[in-house]
Order: sequence, then structure tokens, then C-alpha cells
Amino acid sequence: MPKTVLIVDDEESVRFLYTRMFKNEVKSGEFILDFSISGEDALTRIKDGKIENLGLIISDINMPGLSGFELLKEVKEHDEKLPIFMSSAYTDQERQGLAMELGALEYITKPVDFPSLKKKIVEILAD
Repeated sequence: MPKTVLIVDDEESVRFLYTRMFKNEVKSGEFILDFSISGEDALTRIKDGKIENLGLIISDINMPGLSGFELLKEVKEHDEKLPIFMSSAYTDQERQGLAMELGALEYITKPVDFPSLKKKIVEILAD
């Protein structure tokens, strides 16, 4: 069974973009894409086990309510081994450092380099 990649972002256009960019990978069964529009929704679904075979989370940092950093902290307390990539349009070292300090595996800057991201996803899900 393919692993699920959960994309957490409050911008609805992100769903369209990831779905379009990874259409072939999803169609071929390499992985499944799932989406949460908020940190709260993602955290509830993760803690309740509502996402089958969760293999990776890619979360935006700046979201209303529960921020990506808060989500990262909560998820790591729940399951410290679950890989998480943080995503942001901001490229400053402070945010990147905090993301890594809190347990993020990668820091992805927007606009997303999808070919590079695909390689990273495939590597993570293969482990």
C-alpha cells in the first residue's frame, strides 16, 4: 500500500498545484496525496489515526490558528519519527534554523522546486 503525503496549507490553490504536479506519481501508486487546510485539522486527523499509512507531512509555516511551527512541535510530541518538511516563502536563516531545531527534516522554499521535492519524497517514503 502506498504511503500518504499530507500537505498542510491554508491556501486552497496549493491543493491544485500539488495535485497537478504529482498527478503521475499518484496515478501510478507511488504515493497518495492528502490535504488539510489548517494545522488544527491536520493535528486532529493525525492524532485520531484518520490518515492511512502516513509517511510524510509537508506543512506551510504561516497559517491562521495553529502555525506550522506549532503543528511541527505537536506532531513530534505525538510521533517523533514521522518525517516533516516545513514550507515557506521566507528564506531567512532564523526560520530555517527554528524548523530544524523543532525536528523538521527539510525546509522547502516557495515557489517549490517540484522535481527536487519529488526526489526527496521518494527517498523518505522508501525508508
